[in-house]
Amino acid sequence: MQLPESNFLVDAFMNQSELPHKVRIQQTYDSYIPVFEEILTKVENRLKSVIKLPSMPTYKARIKSFGSYYKKILRQKSEESSTSHELVTLTDMMGIRIICAFLEDIDSVVHQLSENFDVREIERKGSGQSFREFGYESVHVLISIPVGCYPTEHLEPVLPGSVVCEIQVRTILQDAWAEVEHELIYKSEFNPFDKPLRRKLAAINANLSLADTIFQEIRDYQNKLQSELEVRRNTFYEKADVMTEHRQPAGEKVPEKIAALAEDSPYAKGSIDDMVLQALHEHNLGHFKDAVAIYTKIIESSEALPDVVLAVIFKHRGMAHFAQSNYDAALSDFQESEKRDDNAFRACYYEGIVYSIKEQQEDAVACFDRSLAINKYQSHVYYRRALAFYKLHRYEAAMHDVNSAIELGLDDDDLRQLKAKLLSKFDMKV
Repeated sequence: MQLPESNFLVDAFMNQSELPHKVRIQQTYDSYIPVFEEILTKVENRLKSVIKLPSMPTYKARIKSFGSYYKKILRQKSEESSTSHELVTLTDMMGIRIICAFLEDIDSVVHQLSENFDVREIERKGSGQSFREFGYESVHVLISIPVGCYPTEHLEPVLPGSVVCEIQVRTILQDAWAEVEHELIYKSEFNPFDKPLRRKLAAINANLSLADTIFQEIRDYQNKLQSELEVRRNTFYEKADVMTEHRQPAGEKVPEKIAALAEDSPYAKGSIDDMVLQALHEHNLGHFKDAVAIYTKIIESSEALPDVVLAVIFKHRGMAHFAQSNYDAALSDFQESEKRDDNAFRACYYEGIVYSIKEQQEDAVACFDRSLAINKYQSHVYYRRALAFYKLHRYEAAMHDVNSAIELGLDDDDLRQLKAKLLSKFDMKV
């Protein structure tokens, strides 16, 4: 890249006065803008390919404006800026923000940056502030420019080796605060000295920080809940398989990861959320009566609970009854769940499983029909209905459901065995 030519008279003046020449510095800086733009695009694409989070982060790339750049080099009183026409490098000329949903994502992103880039420096801004202070929080990571991210038209990098890209990692709320703070304080010629105004700003920052913490606690709770639900659902299906296919039960065993889960939840003891998590935990530990007792306590305090919430509680209690082979009680709860929620396709499905175990296949088919009418993309429901059809000697209907399950991606030994049985009924080769 051809840098602007040096002017002898300007050089002489600068050497004499040791003052920077703004026009020439801007010409130099502007000449690098196309390079910065190409590098930023390539670095952002690489970030998107290597950063993996449960929730997709937002990326914002920016090149420092010349006005901000010039003010900063004046503040730094750089000798290089006053005597040379070379580019004065700053660490934040090129920046990319990675904006995450939750606090836990920040450490994950920083770890992945360290794994995939040459990290020069990691700075946690705002972490040292006392509770009386206000200011934005952010993690700033300086990375070297990856070799593959330099402009393609140049055989060799044209930038000084000191040039880096600044990656700022924040939550959505941290980014919102930073944007507003930048306008109110950083860009303003007058910072607020009035104590009431400073208290208001501090209160806003504190509320945003508290909101971030609460969001993270809710996410932690959801992760615990999902773990408990997964195990509970798997054990439910395993028992259903045993009972409908007349297999030998493998024996009850408490999963290690469930037994090791912390019992504390982020909610107040005795709250609905806390009680639901505790009931699920008791269920997965095999304490089915305790789980039923907790669900019953929630249902009995149902005056303030909407039907859609009660539908979930009845469904959970029905699964606890099912685990104890109390099929009539389970069926009653699943039916109650269906009554309270028009979209309770899982409750309908669970009803069908109970009817299958009770060898009431016509009733089972009717339940599976209702479940699929609400959500037709349930491969396992097609499989269960195919089993019921098979037992009713309705082989064509069963084969249709088997094929539907296969089209939706279900592929396991049980499904293949059922298809083989059906093909034999049609006198076909397996």
